[in-house]
Amino acid sequence: MCDKTLLACNLCPNFCGVDRTKKVGACKVGSEIEIAKYSLHYFEEPLISGTKGSGTVFFCGCSLGCAFCQNYSLSRAQRGKKITANELADIFKVLEDNGAHNINLVTPTHYVTEIAKAFDIYRPNLPVVYNTHSYETVETLKIIDPYVDIYLPDLKFVAPNISKRYTGKVSYFEYAEKAIKFMLDSKKTVVENGLLKSGVIVRHLIIPLCANDSLKVLDWFKLNQKNGAFLSIMAQFTPLIKQDKLLELNRKITANEYNKVVDYASKLNLENVFLQELSSASEDYIPSWDY
Repeated sequence: MCDKTLLACNLCPNFCGVDRTKKVGACKVGSEIEIAKYSLHYFEEPLISGTKGSGTVFFCGCSLGCAFCQNYSLSRAQRGKKITANELADIFKVLEDNGAHNINLVTPTHYVTEIAKAFDIYRPNLPVVYNTHSYETVETLKIIDPYVDIYLPDLKFVAPNISKRYTGKVSYFEYAEKAIKFMLDSKKTVVENGLLKSGVIVRHLIIPLCANDSLKVLDWFKLNQKNGAFLSIMAQFTPLIKQDKLLELNRKITANEYNKVVDYASKLNLENVFLQELSSASEDYIPSWDY
């Protein structure tokens, strides 16, 4: 039975109020869980992937919809397989049996009520990672928080004009800031044998022509870091979608853009920082999809 929340869905800040049992919401999916892949994934931060891989479930649909999305066919729900909460619980067990270090939920916001059902059916003896774009409401996070050990949120933009340009949403930072502060308050860092068991890693992807906004992200993290949280500065921006209007997105970031952000991170003396190399901007790190 579908959770009544989905009958007038306001799980994300789009507040579309759609009955997702009858049509798709702003997230582009209905009431059934849709996934594109589940597998051991080796390209997260070392504290997440470890040596055996992160047990990753890639969900379809997205409530943010970045113009430069690296997983465009998933976020626009152009592919995917529908599964039940029982089948998702089975997937958790398969990933656990295959040696995963954790269960990694990628873009899960619009499925939190169904994911919670799956964990009520089977809760693996592994940390659970909530991997999100951070266009979240605190109310929705409170639904899933009891099941989550590690938050892996993006902080994509600070400037409203930039978030509007690339997502159509001026309110991105307004919601992302509150969401990430909730996460930072909720989870304290615990690392055992080189693996994160509990905590937060705030991710930021450097985007072409947006290095100055990246500096604002670093300022925000410096001011708000707590409980041993990590910052992951990512350089993997890869142009996969031909842009006719957002022409700057047709290229990778430059060495100057990368160095500007990295040098500023050094100037701020930030603690607990992962730095992704500029050479990471490659399609080799983007999974192939099963469904």
